[in-house]
Amino acid sequence: MSSVGLPHFLGVAAIVFTVGVFGIFAARKNIIAILMSIELMLLAVNINLVAFSTYWGQVTGQIFAMFVLTVAAAEAAVGLAILVTFFRNRGDIAVDDASVMKG
Repeated sequence: MSSVGLPHFLGVAAIVFTVGVFGIFAARKNIIAILMSIELMLLAVNINLVAFSTYWGQVTGQIFAMFVLTVAAAEAAVGLAILVTFFRNRGDIAVDDASVMKG
């Protein structure tokens, strides 16, 4: 029986990243789906960082993964705050109407 190694983690990360990229292209009209797709892409990066960190026996990749998680949480919070404000002002969340927000 074979154990789960680095190529398995890299394959899963590649699949998750690809789903995130296709999600962005498929949901061009839905801002929430675009944000979720970006989160999937950041998750794939975290899988790679932790996998390589474990493979090389260093903790650096895991520390970077924590920073990526922090950035992803901040991105989600700011993105959702903008969406709530946009919905309160316009009554609709459509990507096409986002050009109204230009200063």
